Amino acid sequence: MKVLVIGTGAVGGFYGALLAKQGVEVSVLARSDYAHIQRHGIAVHSDTGLGDFHFRPAAVVRRGAELPDPPDYVLLCVKVVEGVDRIGLLRDAVGPATAIVLICNGVEVESGIAEGFPQHELISGLAFICVTRLAPGRIWHQAYGRLALGNYPSGVSAKTQALAAAFARSGIACVTSDTIVTARWQKCLWNAAFNPLSVLSGGLATGDILAHQETLVRALMAEVAQIAQAVGHPLPPDAIDRNIDSTRQMPPYKTSMLLDFEAGRPMETEAILGNAVRAGRRAGVALPQLETVYALMKLRELQLTQARAGATHTNPPSIPNTCPVM
Repeated sequence: MKVLVIGTGAVGGFYGALLAKQGVEVSVLARSDYAHIQRHGIAVHSDTGLGDFHFRPAAVVRRGAELPDPPDYVLLCVKVVEGVDRIGLLRDAVGPATAIVLICNGVEVESGIAEGFPQHELISGLAFICVTRLAPGRIWHQAYGRLALGNYPSGVSAKTQALAAAFARSGIACVTSDTIVTARWQKCLWNAAFNPLSVLSGGLATGDILAHQETLVRALMAEVAQIAQAVGHPLPPDAIDRNIDSTRQMPPYKTSMLLDFEAGRPMETEAILGNAVRAGRRAGVALPQLETVYALMKLRELQLTQARAGATHTNPPSIPNTCPVM
C-alpha cells in the first residue's frame, strides 16, 4: 500500500505517522513545513496509550508529480478554507487507480472533488480526535482518534475496507459507514456549536462553554439535527446527549477554529457553519440560533481580513459634532 498525505498539519501528520508505523509506504506533500519535515520528519507526542513516536516519510514533495509512481491512496488533510485549491493539490498527485480520501471537517464538502475527479473513487473520512500542531513537524495528540470512512455518496468498497483495516492495525478505532454523509451531519452537531462558540467567547475551552452555556449548545445542535432530517439524513435520537456527554469527558481543549483565529489564519466557517446554514435555508428550516452565530462569525472573519490587510485603525478619525445630543 502506497499513500500520499497532502497536508502535514495535526490531522495529516498524525494519521500519516500511524500508517507508517504499520509498514505502509507513506509520503507527504508539505508546503510551509517542507524544509523542516524533509530534514527532521514528524514527531508525535500522544497522551494516550499510543505513546510517542517519530515518522520519517518515504518521500517529502512539494507537488504530487515529484513521486516516481502514483499512490494507491491520496489522503487530502487540508482545511476547507478560502485560498486552498484542493483540486489543484490533487491534480498531479493521482494516477488512474488512485483513491482520493478526504479527511476534513464540514458538511457538503465532497461535491467539488467528486465533480473534479469523476473517474476516481472518493472516500469521505471523519476524524474524531483532539490533536494539535504545536510547531513544524511537532504533533500533540491529546485524546480520541477514531476514524470513520465511507465511499461518497454512499457504500463501502474493498479499497475503503483495506484502508480502514490498515488504520485499525495502527491502534486506533476505524469504522466504515455506507452512509458517510449522514455521519458528517452527526459530527456537525459538535462542530457547528463548539467551534464558533470557542471563537466568539474569546477563547474559552469546550468544557467551560458547556458548563456555562449548555442551553445554547443544545439549541445549536438541535437546529443542525433539524437540517439533517430535512435533507434526508436523520440522526439518532440520542445524538445530542452523546455529544454533550463526550464533551464533558474531554480534557481542556481549544478547537481547531479557535487556534486558527488566534493565529490569524482563515477559519473553516463556511465548511462547518455556512454550508449547514445554506442547506437549512434550501430546506426551509428555521435557524434563529445558527443564523445568528454564523453572522457573528462572518464579522470575526472580517476582523481577521482587515488585520491581515493592515486596514484596522488604532485611533479612528474624529467625527465633527454635528449630531443632536441623544
